Amino acid sequence: MRHLREPFRIIRANLGAYLAMNAVMFGLFFAGVAAALAFPDLQAAQITSMEQDGTADLVGELLGNVWLFGLTILAVNVLTVAVATILLPSMIVPFAGIVLFAYRAFGFGLSLAPVDATAAKILVPHSLTLLIEFQAYVLVMLGAYLLGRAWLCPASVGADTRRQGYLRGLGQLGRLLPPALALFVIGAAYEAFEITYLIPPLFLG
Repeated sequence: MRHLREPFRIIRANLGAYLAMNAVMFGLFFAGVAAALAFPDLQAAQITSMEQDGTADLVGELLGNVWLFGLTILAVNVLTVAVATILLPSMIVPFAGIVLFAYRAFGFGLSLAPVDATAAKILVPHSLTLLIEFQAYVLVMLGAYLLGRAWLCPASVGADTRRQGYLRGLGQLGRLLPPALALFVIGAAYEAFEITYLIPPLFLG
């Protein structure tokens, strides 16, 4: 039970930062949506980029196996975005991952903006995926923020040196990762199910 209580304790103790991370996540997403609605060519360019880098082809190949599709979504969300974009840069340069992730959050909005009837239909079942996965990203960003704060201001975590602050910041980050991972798993499972079974019937008939 302690492992379940500790992340909530950290969130309560840093509620302002948690709300700020939510504002960054959802604010940039909706900024991307607004940009795509105002300039539809931006979304077209985003989709073309996904087709050119093989993302669209990979999705098509995996649609026949919902479990493999879910594992692929989980691997991309965790390894490519959470670890490579947010965590690792923030462990080298304070807060760097939060800045880097801002571009991705804006890109999510560009890709998913309801610029036509088809995109609007897709967004209906996909909204739950966004809520789940965005909260996972928020927890990772919060951990990156706490690490950076403890690193630059060791006294904020009761440390005497920056090295001690860094280690204690890593400890806080580590306590937030299990619930983030759980949300990533739930989000990937639902997203694979949604794309495989819920979205296709929307376009039948």
